[in-house]
Amino acid sequence: MTVPSSELSFQTDLSGVTPAQLTGFFEGWPQPPSPETLHRLLAGSQARVLARTPDGQVIGFVNALSDGVLSAYVPLLEVRREWRGQGVASRLIERLFAELGDLYMLDTACDDDLVPFYERFGMRRGNAMIRRDYARQNGR
Repeated sequence: MTVPSSELSFQTDLSGVTPAQLTGFFEGWPQPPSPETLHRLLAGSQARVLARTPDGQVIGFVNALSDGVLSAYVPLLEVRREWRGQGVASRLIERLFAELGDLYMLDTACDDDLVPFYERFGMRRGNAMIRRDYARQNGR
């Protein structure tokens, strides 16, 4: 990383973003979605925020699925490894919540070690039920 995080830009649409710019995410996933699948995923989301460097590289994103009336679910928040610990994830969540702030419910499911991160944004622990088919982890 050679760019200060203060020089990042944030956008809520996919204008100017190609699948080739969506690499380096889903670290540790056995069958991660391809950049093309990630592009489709972001295009199909009701809300998204992308963090970009001045040269256009996408270094983080968050997305939400919503009914537009009461609730939204945040399924993914990803920041490239070399940008972690610099406030990028916080800025992504802040911007997403600003987009969705008038909804009754903003929910996510996360691992225990991420609970303190989300608590900083007014979220609290709840129960989540999940089902995973890892053979389909890379998308349709």
